[in-house]
Amino acid sequence: MAKARALGSVEVPSLAGKVSDEEWRVRVDLAAAYRLVAHFGWDDLIFTHLSARVPGPEHHFLLNPYNLMFEEVTASSLVKVDMIGNPVMETPFITNAAGFTIHSALHMAREDAKAVMHLHTPHGQAVSAHAEGLLPLTQTAMLIRQDVAFHEYEGLAVDLEERKRIVADMGDKGAMLLRNHGTLTVGETVGEAFLRLYFLERACEAQILALSAGEDNLNNPPQGAPEVTAQQGQMGLKMAAGALAWPALLRKAYRLDPAFAT
Repeated sequence: MAKARALGSVEVPSLAGKVSDEEWRVRVDLAAAYRLVAHFGWDDLIFTHLSARVPGPEHHFLLNPYNLMFEEVTASSLVKVDMIGNPVMETPFITNAAGFTIHSALHMAREDAKAVMHLHTPHGQAVSAHAEGLLPLTQTAMLIRQDVAFHEYEGLAVDLEERKRIVADMGDKGAMLLRNHGTLTVGETVGEAFLRLYFLERACEAQILALSAGEDNLNNPPQGAPEVTAQQGQMGLKMAAGALAWPALLRKAYRLDPAFAT
């Protein structure tokens, strides 16, 4: 009989050994990302999503249960859904199919978008509402600024027709500011998408803090420095995500609560 873990009044049957080894590894990484988002204070109650493509020929993805806090998400509680967000295997949880609109658009359009992460942090929303978007005020911003796209606000993302406009606006970029809404990143792995999200969120936070001192007091970088820094950032991100930062973050997730990997 499968082991179960109590989450308040909810029991989560373990899927370990019931899905492929490849899927289980993605489940563990994605559950860790949810826990880390909660740890860094980036979550928005039960809202927003981090999603990942399930390895294999099917167009299936992993999504958080709509009624769990990010700090409660486990590898087994992640729901396997189709391209419109409906579960494709038995689950005791519900999903927010409407909220999957943004994610499904990018998963389906880009082979490299194996992971898609979207947040509503105050700093991310504030920068998304700034007319000039992300400014080259800090090294972190300069590392990713040229890889950031923009998508204008169209209301709650429930219209499937919006997907084609999200894809067109994203192009081949790795990150996006959803105007008046929040931040979004993609990656070939969960770790890559998360590290890109970390840089974007840190850059947004620093920008809001810098602007709070008044624009007249800002020191802008020398001409050419943002472009050089952007080139350096693109070269180093994949290595950092694959071999350095993500393994360290995964260890941190285990120290915080190893139950995420159940």
